[in-house]
Amino acid sequence: MSGVLGTQAYKRYFGNPLSYRQGAITASMPAGSLAGSLLSSFIADRFSRKAAIQFSCLLWILGSIIQCASVNIGMLCAGRVIAGLCVGIASSIVPVYQSEIAPKEIRGRVVSLQQWAITIGILIQYFIQYGAAQGIGGGPNDPNQPTAAFRIPWGIQIVPAVILFAGLYFFPYSPRWLASKDRWEEAIQVLAHLHGNGDVNHPKVLAQYQEIEEALRFEREQAVSSFKALVEPRMFKRVILGMSIQMWSQLCGMNIMMYYIVYIMEGANIASPLTTASIQYVINVVLTLPAILYLDRFGRRPALVGGAFLMMTWLFISGALQQYYGQPNTAETRNSTNSDITWIVLDNRPVSSAIVACSYLFVATFATTWGPTSWTYPAEIYPSRIRAKAVSLATASNWFWNMVLAFGVPPLLWNISYKMYYIFAAFNGASFIHMLLTAPETKGYTLEEMDEVFDSGLPAWRRYKKASRLEDLEREIAAGNMKINVPHGDAQPGVGGTQVEEPSASEPKTA
Repeated sequence: MSGVLGTQAYKRYFGNPLSYRQGAITASMPAGSLAGSLLSSFIADRFSRKAAIQFSCLLWILGSIIQCASVNIGMLCAGRVIAGLCVGIASSIVPVYQSEIAPKEIRGRVVSLQQWAITIGILIQYFIQYGAAQGIGGGPNDPNQPTAAFRIPWGIQIVPAVILFAGLYFFPYSPRWLASKDRWEEAIQVLAHLHGNGDVNHPKVLAQYQEIEEALRFEREQAVSSFKALVEPRMFKRVILGMSIQMWSQLCGMNIMMYYIVYIMEGANIASPLTTASIQYVINVVLTLPAILYLDRFGRRPALVGGAFLMMTWLFISGALQQYYGQPNTAETRNSTNSDITWIVLDNRPVSSAIVACSYLFVATFATTWGPTSWTYPAEIYPSRIRAKAVSLATASNWFWNMVLAFGVPPLLWNISYKMYYIFAAFNGASFIHMLLTAPETKGYTLEEMDEVFDSGLPAWRRYKKASRLEDLEREIAAGNMKINVPHGDAQPGVGGTQVEEPSASEPKTA
């Protein structure tokens, strides 16, 4: 959306939408995403994580075709809602799928790669939009610019959905989903390919299998439905934490920078708004890489706590600069490129440069902290029986606030201008306090060990010290002190499947 907002083709064809009308167009996609995220767990639990993502690809293709062919705002919004259903399903299930197939040592890195891929997609799409805006007709300020300036970008976005749909046929099913369906032989084969170079007797594979089987048996013995488990007191706190992290990832203001950065650059009155905004997308891609490298080394908690504090700082500075050096955009200062804003910094290049720099620093901070962590953390803190549903609720929280802000920010920018920065800075201050008090560190633990981390009774700022049980199991198996009987053919561990026998002096114990 951001790449076409500044083109005359878009403004002319859709009646120069501003304020609430533009907010409704932008918000239609996150509205669809909200619905898609709530539906995602039902599809993923019944048909598999992989099938859910492939289904989302088909929705994206349909939505993109409708957007590309749009003849009015209603048709454009319909296409964005359908495409939004895809985004809701994919953004809920992709982190779940990744967390369920990744080794615990690099789980944060793997899920962070999703965020990096998103930033690359945003960058590519922005420059496709930028190229179409500059190269079609007489450029973005040409009053007779053809509608191809926005139809081409909206059509090209079909391509990655086709690639993803086809590519997923070569990916495995989640071993934890296979286990939940009692497809144990397939599950052990997938674990072997993921963690043991195809060897089903590799100690790491057997240890992982043992943990999954024990966790699943315990869940079945409890005989509590996944919906009821969501609101159990000890689990409800985790559900609220995951939803809160996704809420704060929106209320921090980052997506507003993505949607409406052109308006912000117009207000700063420096260089070409589209060109200046494009730098932000490059920063977003490049600085997500450090997060991929350090998230499994330094952990999730420092990223959440430190990132919130820094983003609060940049927004307060930016708001103050606009308040004290800006002025209303009156008839004397308004022109064809800044007619859609009400506050402007006029003829003060150092201040305009500082505002742009704060925007870049804000994006850099988000890219290295909350960007990847806000997807990694909720995908790893829930037990298997509720993971898809709890993550879908967390993602629904993300898209609900995304929808509210996409709709509400254009009139906010129009009516209160720089004060909007103070509002989002305050949100970041609140998230800083919330994460400081409630978000424990999760790096280095398997998905099956998260119950121990969250039920340890320790305050969030004190790390749970116990070593991961997976290494102990792996050492026991490698040393021959434990033997794991894996299923073959139609054999299944079943509900009470794993039996551990204390060994005699000459025999290893058997599971």
